[in-house]
Amino acid sequence: MATFRIAIVGAGPAGYFAAQALQNSATEDLVFAIDMFERLPTPWGLVRSGVAPDHPKIKTVAKVFEKIATAGNFRLFGNVELGSDITAEQLQSHYDAVVISTGSALGRKLGIPGEDLPGSLSAADFVPWYNAHPDFADLEVPLNCETAVVIGAGNVAMDVARMMALEPSELDSTDTADHAIAALRKSSVRDVYLCARRGPEHAAFTSPELRELPKLEHTTILIKKESVLTAQARVGESAEKDVRSNLEAMVLIADLEPTHHERTMHLEFFLAPLEIRGADRVEEIVFGVNTIVNGEIVATGETRTIACGLVVSAIGYQAESIDGVPYKSGKIANTEGRIEGTNMYTVGWAKRGPSGVIGTNKSDASEVMKLLVADLPAVPKDAADIAQLLSGHRIVTQTDWEKINAAEVASGEALGKPRVKAATRKELFDLAGL
Repeated sequence: MATFRIAIVGAGPAGYFAAQALQNSATEDLVFAIDMFERLPTPWGLVRSGVAPDHPKIKTVAKVFEKIATAGNFRLFGNVELGSDITAEQLQSHYDAVVISTGSALGRKLGIPGEDLPGSLSAADFVPWYNAHPDFADLEVPLNCETAVVIGAGNVAMDVARMMALEPSELDSTDTADHAIAALRKSSVRDVYLCARRGPEHAAFTSPELRELPKLEHTTILIKKESVLTAQARVGESAEKDVRSNLEAMVLIADLEPTHHERTMHLEFFLAPLEIRGADRVEEIVFGVNTIVNGEIVATGETRTIACGLVVSAIGYQAESIDGVPYKSGKIANTEGRIEGTNMYTVGWAKRGPSGVIGTNKSDASEVMKLLVADLPAVPKDAADIAQLLSGHRIVTQTDWEKINAAEVASGEALGKPRVKAATRKELFDLAGL
């Protein structure tokens, strides 16, 4: 019986699904010892720090992750960062194969003047802030303005806009970070504009996200019906099912009985950001007005300015580079998941870029792990345990994580929440008894 040692770097969905695929590939003659490395003290990646708190059903996939982690031959090395605490070269020498599943954590830039003004944020910072990511607990989010603008046309943009537009009491039963709930309760924001560069038919929202908007009890949702009907006419009956479903959901929103809540969320299309203006902070954003000519998005030459104190861009993500791992075009350079010339592989967003939903990572990881298994040598390496290299480093093990998890859940039960998240490394280490 041969036992191959596999390192997985990144404890998000892609990493866990890679571990599951390896566990499912095991036979009487082929066994895998899996070590998962995560730079945070907590696993689960975007399931913990990315999924909107008011979407708890999506987070139930964590039960699958815990089953994978306790299936045997699995170790968690939390609070261990590749590139600083340990190198790619060390992993390659200690393991028969290394899987990089570090995701895409950097927000893409707008590339416009004024983007660096205080009050201009990326969703890559704002989302982990309200989800209690320890790297963003001290983020300054200027909610002391009446109007906020979100730029983007995907589910992340929708989540960001919704979190600012809802009445904070609607988050009382969620696991939103305590510091974020406190800030949102004090927020002066009453108008949130969600602005997309292209038309309604091009939006990357999923229809369930759109259909949930009318459920906001204290927020008026506005969308111009004419723009949606025009989009339906443009795409006709040949439109893909997802596009038709999105447009139908938008029509339903446009047809809602008028409400006059204190908070309003505006869905706007054909607005391309040109410049963010302000003296010492964001004061307004200038958009170029677009249109469609022969199926192409073109600028009309007209502009529209929205006075605001906060701009959050949600136009996509790219992977953060790691020493010893090749990168190209915002993701890890790879061929079908193989990192050429190494015993390293990559899965998830780090491999393909920020596309798909959580479930997409399962099939993606499965295909790459088939390649990994086929590439394995006849005889495994006889290398020392990596734990020797990390002697003296504060490691969060699976047992430590289970203590953190249990404590957070117990704190939440008393308040009718799924959990109360610890938002700093010190709090997390204290819960683990480290």
